[in-house]
Amino acid sequence: MLICTSALAENLFVSGGDADGGKISKFTWDALQSTFASGLRQPQGLAFDSAGNLFVADYGSGVMGSVIYKFKSNGARSIFASGLDSPVGLAFDSAGNLFVSDYDSGSIVEFKPNGTRATFASGLRHPQGLAFDSAGNLFATGYGSSVIGSIIYKFKPSGVRSTFVSGLDSPVGLAFDSAGNLFVSDYGIGSILEFKPNGARRTFALGLEGPMGLAIDSAGNLFVSDYRSDGSDSNIYEFTPRGVRSTFVKGSVLNETFLFLAFEPARPAPPPLPR
Repeated sequence: MLICTSALAENLFVSGGDADGGKISKFTWDALQSTFASGLRQPQGLAFDSAGNLFVADYGSGVMGSVIYKFKSNGARSIFASGLDSPVGLAFDSAGNLFVSDYDSGSIVEFKPNGTRATFASGLRHPQGLAFDSAGNLFATGYGSSVIGSIIYKFKPSGVRSTFVSGLDSPVGLAFDSAGNLFVSDYGIGSILEFKPNGARRTFALGLEGPMGLAIDSAGNLFVSDYRSDGSDSNIYEFTPRGVRSTFVKGSVLNETFLFLAFEPARPAPPPLPR
């Protein structure tokens, strides 16, 4: 568990669902769970903007299709973007632009704060997880077949693309720590990989069922959603920077799933009361 007693501690938001449908769960630092939003279809990636608004990729089909929802801190919901194919990953750059990985179309779409849309990259291998490093480079997972394998793309702010690493199994989630190390959840082999800024690779954790979403708190602890394909409840694990693992929360509702994770930006402490 997080060692913290402040009411201003970061809250962890998790996409997923249960027998009643898609929802967003909210967890306090001590793993107290509440439902932040319900009535969604298949919520995927989450991302907070600098103002504390939560954006959610909700995969749908039929007439309405897929959408990106925007939630204010009080839970008020609006549709930020629609007409997408199969949005999965979300990430904001330092200028407040929202990047969305569209799995089936093989593209990454960029939205300006005013909602203006443009294609940032196309021709990718089923992109999913997205994350920015401190230099503004965008990293994206690309899922490939057993023949061509899966990779992680690196995009410079200009959009120039390169392959950061290849030969992975089924990479899904990405997260950077404050030292610039990139963590990758490899769903197919049940592991978490760590890449140093120079590209050096090591296995950070093994023995997971189906790791998907990743998020790192302000203390450097890594949180991982572990999806169970057999239909049993998902778990969320916490890893210290040294790799020590504990269970943050276990699914408490039949068929409860945890998919992608995002920490709410910590609010500044209020000014002291006058004496």
